[in-house]
Amino acid sequence: MAEINHPVLETKKIIKAAVVALIIGIVLLLTVVLPAEYGLDPTGAGKVFGFTKLYQPIEYATEITATEKQAQSPHRILKLEDGGSAPEVKKPEEANNPAPDKQFIEREDSVQVVIPAGGAIEYKINILKYGRVKYEWITNDESVFFDFHGEVKQANPAGNVYYESYAVAYSNNMIGNFLSPFEGKHGWYFKNSNDTTAVISIRLKGQYELIK
Repeated sequence: MAEINHPVLETKKIIKAAVVALIIGIVLLLTVVLPAEYGLDPTGAGKVFGFTKLYQPIEYATEITATEKQAQSPHRILKLEDGGSAPEVKKPEEANNPAPDKQFIEREDSVQVVIPAGGAIEYKINILKYGRVKYEWITNDESVFFDFHGEVKQANPAGNVYYESYAVAYSNNMIGNFLSPFEGKHGWYFKNSNDTTAVISIRLKGQYELIK
């Protein structure tokens, strides 16, 4: 059987091949890897060949405290005391009146409320006790402060009117189903603390009457 002679590379050729491979590796590192993976382009070749466009920086989330969050927020923190009348304002006896035998005829309306920058406005409807209303409202832009509340209908209302708050928050959109706990005016107090006019679109459906 004939012996097969394998070619033996000379040491110089091995070293030359290794040097060439190293140079190619360095070139690829500088022109491709660094621009595409790390956003570094020391030679400018990454920009020329478009590799810098492949770089996407990683955004690292940092933990912040509740105090820092409040400092960054444009709104103050709402507290329990912000909802409804003060404790010294008594609930009217009329709130305990029985529900009527017949509710308002069901209807559906769409209205718009315009609030200038820094302004405030109230929008309310009449609802009988246990009347049901579905509602939706949305602003044209940023969040506004709102207090969704109701006032008891009284024969002789006092100077300091009693009211109950059902929802108090900052938002640009809200929906809900409401069951009136007493007869009276129910609706929203909106305050626009933004630098631009707020337009609030309100949709209503249920047993209520509009206040003229």
